[in-house]
Amino acid sequence: IKKRIEISTTTIQSRINDYTGKKQYHAGQILTYMQSKLPENAFCLIGVLMTDIYPKEEWNYVFGLASWMKRTGVFSFARYDESFFTDDPSIEPNRDRIIYRSCRVMTHEISHMFGLKHCVFNNCLMNGSNHLEESEKKISELCVICLRKLQTSIQFDILERYKGLQSFCNSHSQIFTEDLKLIDNLLGTCEAASVSYTHL
Repeated sequence: IKKRIEISTTTIQSRINDYTGKKQYHAGQILTYMQSKLPENAFCLIGVLMTDIYPKEEWNYVFGLASWMKRTGVFSFARYDESFFTDDPSIEPNRDRIIYRSCRVMTHEISHMFGLKHCVFNNCLMNGSNHLEESEKKISELCVICLRKLQTSIQFDILERYKGLQSFCNSHSQIFTEDLKLIDNLLGTCEAASVSYTHL
């Protein structure tokens, strides 16, 4: 985790969104800025903002953005909860929902930095999404095609990966209840097959 940077002190372009009336920062410029901050021993670097972001002038907003060539990505906690759209102090943010939704976007953007593009084959973490409802429909795990692509890229044992995900979901079961069920099923299927999953 690198030292926090106040984005307002940088030259990254910002604007006021016409629909929400809230400030947004240019996500593409953030990626370029972060490229100079990428540690020599890091494969990639992802930035996290509390402020809304947009990728280009004609777009309303974006949940996150990543570049595999620059090895940088960014996502914002904005728009993950209804409290974003109001200044009413009586509306408390739903912390668990914000964490859950942000983890999905973060893993999606990190997967882009490992070379995965948007998936058009199955219900998959790598499906593109243009709004929250669309984002909510996709699962939080890679489909078999994207999983194979990721494994080819960085080489890992699929069984060990699922065990790690299972342990993480168990530790945060109040947030990742449905994901734990999915991982349990996937892990059970892999173990029942009794074959090596180091290389598919």
